[in-house]
Amino acid sequence: MGAIKTKEYKVVDAVIINDLSTNYQGDLNAEEKKKFLLKVQTKLSKKQDAMYAHNRHSFLICLQGMDTSGKDSLIREVFKEFNPRGVVVHSFKTPSSSELEHDFLWRHYVALPEKGKFTVFNRTHYENVLVTRVHPEYLLSENLPGIEKVDEVTDDFWKNRFDSINRFEKHLSQNGTTILKFFLHMSKEEQRKRLLKRLEHPEDNWKFSANDLKEREHWDDYMTCYEDAINNTSTKHAPWYVIPSDDKAMSRCIIAKIIWKEIQKLTDIKEPELPASMKAHIEEYKEQLKEE
Repeated sequence: MGAIKTKEYKVVDAVIINDLSTNYQGDLNAEEKKKFLLKVQTKLSKKQDAMYAHNRHSFLICLQGMDTSGKDSLIREVFKEFNPRGVVVHSFKTPSSSELEHDFLWRHYVALPEKGKFTVFNRTHYENVLVTRVHPEYLLSENLPGIEKVDEVTDDFWKNRFDSINRFEKHLSQNGTTILKFFLHMSKEEQRKRLLKRLEHPEDNWKFSANDLKEREHWDDYMTCYEDAINNTSTKHAPWYVIPSDDKAMSRCIIAKIIWKEIQKLTDIKEPELPASMKAHIEEYKEQLKEE
């Protein structure tokens, strides 16, 4: 699995989003990508089974990206070999009236992974410093003290949200959750092609929303907000990875390998053994079942 150098995608210094390529700079062909992903899927599923039984660690996988960047299909393909009881997916859309009665992290906190499990956030708590920053009028629905109109939302407000997110993620890390955050970096031209495909193929029409075109008009604003969010919240305990995503198959391979490398770092993971008192009776249990 040496064809992909995962360090290339990890954010360790400030990045300029528009300077980062949306295309994978490699030479794996379509068949090689399939074989690569299958190999990693298999390894991940076996390790995840052991992690589930070990019941001490958990993983939070955060996926962010513009519409059509491939989040749904990535989840389907990367985790398809997992035991279903070991992975949970949450897709965060517009907050409900009940969710708006709590702080902005509340609905994410209650969806965090149990010990032994993977949880995937398809869109994440970062929507609260992305969508709400591009559309600050949405904040008015949160009934925040001191904010009754948009021009009362200051730079300090966003800094405080970044600080809250960093504290939230540090707390999770300190309590056994490995956090991996992925920005699926797609070009505006590639999004145009994918939206057009949804319109040209009747079986894909249901995926299209007129709102996708409205949000596309804010592309540059979103890139600025992504850049600011990533640069303010990529930490040692919760790193960001910027994944070139014009090639969906390749982005899946890269993310799968990153997850594999991180789960290998948990060297204490092992399947629990039966108590000695039960081991002593294994043959007896076998005979009991055979005689039924």
